[in-house]
Amino acid sequence: MPVKIGGEVYYRTMEVCHEAHISRSTLLRWLEKGLLTKTLRDRRGWRLFSENDLRVIMAEVGRTWVEEIPSPK
Repeated sequence: MPVKIGGEVYYRTMEVCHEAHISRSTLLRWLEKGLLTKTLRDRRGWRLFSENDLRVIMAEVGRTWVEEIPSPK
């Protein structure tokens, strides 16, 4: 369940993965490559993603999906 902090909605790692239909390892690989410049962390050190972060991740999913479609011959 998303959390609200200061009126903003944030999603945990598995929620983002579920929404974007990607694995946790894919998300972590993209983060390692610099897809997002900074992520918020909760008191336990777990990542929290804003709605804007989720949009960026969804855009990457769309971009990656388009790259994988074979071109017609």
